[in-house]
Amino acid sequence: MSYPTIDFLFLSEEDMIKAGVKDMASCIEAMEEVVKCLNSGDYVMGGENHNSHGSQVSFPKTSPFKNMPLDEGDDRRFMAMPAYIGGSFDMMGMKWYGSNMTNKQKGLPRSILTLMLNDKETGAPLALMSANLLSAYRTGAIPGVGIKYLVKKDAKICGICGPGVMGKTSLAAIMATCPGITTLKVKGRGKTSLNKFIDYVKEEYPDIKNVEAVDTVEELLKDADVVSFANSGSTDPSTYPFVRKEWIKPGAVLVGVSAFDMDSSELKECTLVVDNIKLYEAWAEEFPYPSFGANNIIGSKFTDMVHDGIITMDDIIDLGDIIYGKKPGRTDDNQIFVYSVGGMPVEDVAWGKVCYDKAKELGLGTKLRLWETPDMH
Repeated sequence: MSYPTIDFLFLSEEDMIKAGVKDMASCIEAMEEVVKCLNSGDYVMGGENHNSHGSQVSFPKTSPFKNMPLDEGDDRRFMAMPAYIGGSFDMMGMKWYGSNMTNKQKGLPRSILTLMLNDKETGAPLALMSANLLSAYRTGAIPGVGIKYLVKKDAKICGICGPGVMGKTSLAAIMATCPGITTLKVKGRGKTSLNKFIDYVKEEYPDIKNVEAVDTVEELLKDADVVSFANSGSTDPSTYPFVRKEWIKPGAVLVGVSAFDMDSSELKECTLVVDNIKLYEAWAEEFPYPSFGANNIIGSKFTDMVHDGIITMDDIIDLGDIIYGKKPGRTDDNQIFVYSVGGMPVEDVAWGKVCYDKAKELGLGTKLRLWETPDMH
């Protein structure tokens, strides 16, 4: 970049696809480095604790102002998620999005996301990119890192709860790390979405010989080696898929990309793993006890269990500690893991940086000029 003139790159969704945003194997590799950066502390996120998930704008149920948006359903919000990630990425950026469940009635995704990358010294914009696919693939890839280290090598049966976008990227991560998978079980709310997902699986993953729609969580878990909960979730724990330990195959891994619940006494008997322990400590500050429910990620139940004296913080294992060999991963073929995935802006910035570099290499995108010289300086 030359100064004081500032040019930056706009990358459309089509540009991002050409730049490899849907390359799950590469995304998992990038996310493994992110987990290492998180574990070593080579990152900064928002808030005084440097670990905030982001800053959220939520709307009131009623308002005297006629143009004020109202909270008329699940997931009506705007969110800004800034972060710096070190390592080979060495990049500052921010994901920004608005979310509204009624978007689907307009033929739009629930959330519409963009990512801005910035020069870490000057703050100058480097790239503005379409981020729906970017966010979806990094959301699948972080589970993929945990699956790589936790799932048994002979895994053959997987389960997906929630046949949506997160379900698709969760499956992509499972298939990238567990090539022996031959059977998929999927649970959803409606036949239309289930049938669409099953057709997608048959087309994209011909090595999956058996694809089965199931009606209950118990059926989903039976005989499954790895199960991803990728369903949409509200702030009401009574609506979450509920798991009984007796339904879980010995040695299985349950991945909490989204909401599910278990009894604390049964969770205690599992090995509890999180993607970044500092994130859950920050959530425990931001969502006063009980955190689980206000935040629908199962890792917040882990910290509630610490609050209740059921477990200690030492019973919650940071995935980076397993990768670095500070703590053991699987020590027993019958060991059941519950792996919580929080989702962090460092992941978006990291994968955005990889795609940005590839886009520059391929000559993709549209160059935009912020200014020739700043009018006031």
